[in-house]
Amino acid sequence: MRDHMWTRRDWMKASLAAGAVSALPHWARAFDTTDSHINVTGSDSLRSHAEARGLLFGCAVDPALLDMDGMAAGTSTDPYTTLIATQANIVVAENSMKWGPLRPTPTTYDFAQADRLMRFAAIAGQRVRGHNLCWHEQLPSWFKTTATNDNASKLLTDHIQTVAGRYRGKIHSWDVVNEAVELKDGRADGLRNSPWLGLIGPEYIELAFKTAAETDPAAKLVYNDYGIELDTDDNAMKRGQVVMLVRRLKARNIPIHAVGLQSHLLASGAHAGEGLRKFIREMKAMGLEVYVTEMDVNTRGVEGGPDVQDQAVAQIYRDYLSLVLAEPNASVALTWGITDRHTWLNAGLGDWAKRPDGAQQRPLPFDADLQPTPAFVAARAAIDAARPLTQALSQKGQQLDPALMYQPFKVQGSPDAPKLSAAPGSPAASFVRPTQQ
Repeated sequence: MRDHMWTRRDWMKASLAAGAVSALPHWARAFDTTDSHINVTGSDSLRSHAEARGLLFGCAVDPALLDMDGMAAGTSTDPYTTLIATQANIVVAENSMKWGPLRPTPTTYDFAQADRLMRFAAIAGQRVRGHNLCWHEQLPSWFKTTATNDNASKLLTDHIQTVAGRYRGKIHSWDVVNEAVELKDGRADGLRNSPWLGLIGPEYIELAFKTAAETDPAAKLVYNDYGIELDTDDNAMKRGQVVMLVRRLKARNIPIHAVGLQSHLLASGAHAGEGLRKFIREMKAMGLEVYVTEMDVNTRGVEGGPDVQDQAVAQIYRDYLSLVLAEPNASVALTWGITDRHTWLNAGLGDWAKRPDGAQQRPLPFDADLQPTPAFVAARAAIDAARPLTQALSQKGQQLDPALMYQPFKVQGSPDAPKLSAAPGSPAASFVRPTQQ
């Protein structure tokens, strides 16, 4: 991150003492939105700015909150629904595609909310990330008493074939394995002592990626993790183990196309820097992309009111996204939610998510009233700085027939995608799929 003559603590105290934005140093004043109305619609939206630069920018969504009837009829006035549709060109389910919500019993699936998101994205002309196919958390209650060494591989394989198969050809990328590295568990290979590791062994990771590739050859396959973003010793060590994991997979010809940086960041303390930049470039050397998959900014260590929090959060958005999106193999970024009204950081979690003053966290581009925060301005500026314009800014965003957006295509390292079949002269027969980001 950029060095400044002022520390964050200095400018926070100055702003509090003066009680005005004028007390902030020039680099923080650049994100102030109190003196003018910020237009966030049409060509000023995050979606439009990202699409004009060939980037995918979006957020995690709670499908249950979406006004699907209004979206289908083109009449929705629900603020949350409209915000997601206009600001994102890629979305991901916050919870609806995880094992727990999908698997009420060992033999049944509940796709209601996942299907809801897929329908919404099709109407809004958005791509969808799948999150996730294999994780040690949010497993269904029956898993502990049902899964054994004898049946765990089949449980995992059947789950991936059923879930990824249901959305075959419609998913931009799957988080195939989530959070498999944990240095504190003390293994030489850095792997977490998870239920999957205990039941199947380290080969569960290869099994998951191979099954996902066979089930949906069109989807990009991602290893997703946290604690690899910052320039700290522990983050550097974990980055090293993730690099070794990717190298092992590549050496064994296991299809993997990207690494996800969860990017749950703190507004105070260590920042991302040269270590992350080198990591992204090392992934590029191995033929992998890097995605920002779950970004938000925790202000538990920031002293001051909402304005001070907002400026600190905005600075992280600008610096972090500018660093990552500047790399040619990093063209996808999502925040974990879009409004402070619906963020896991305000959901009564542990002390790590609570501010000492009891105030609500403000980690996202829109506040609890769905108004743009300085983080919105910072994210948009970082998007603009990341790439040159590749097309004119759109007033309405890219308008493609949603059915055509999901035509199959081939991903390097996966089996051949199914061939497109369409009646001669139909739109699908003449449609050339844009390069998948």
